[in-house]
Amino acid sequence: METKSSKRKFREWFSADELHEESKKWSSELKFARDEQKFLNHMVKDYTLDIIDTDMFKDTQPVVDALNKLEKDLVDLFKKVQLHENQLQIMVDEVNQEKMEEAYLDTHNDLGKEVEDYFVKYRDSKTRIFDIVSNVIKRKKQKRLLN
Repeated sequence: METKSSKRKFREWFSADELHEESKKWSSELKFARDEQKFLNHMVKDYTLDIIDTDMFKDTQPVVDALNKLEKDLVDLFKKVQLHENQLQIMVDEVNQEKMEEAYLDTHNDLGKEVEDYFVKYRDSKTRIFDIVSNVIKRKKQKRLLN
């Protein structure tokens, strides 16, 4: 029980403006990730033949699959963030709805963790894709130099 009360004190520190700013930040980061994923998909498509020609195809396929899954997860997560932003009214309507406000704050904390977890996975996949494409480009240059 003590944890709940200390947790609640911590959550009360955030104003509605701060909650809104954090939600906007999540939304902006997710939009950027969406655009970045389009670029990554395009890059993978551009180098698909080169990847198939090398022995890297088996290693690449799980990374591409993970990236595709993350792209689908991003759509769902973005919808959750938008819905959450739309529900901010609960915090600023000057009506004392303690249970609903607590639920909003709980959702905000959970959503923050979900966004953070998403970006940990996304950054890992992005790094792996860049490493793969970088290796393909290096091999392609080496082939050209040898010919």
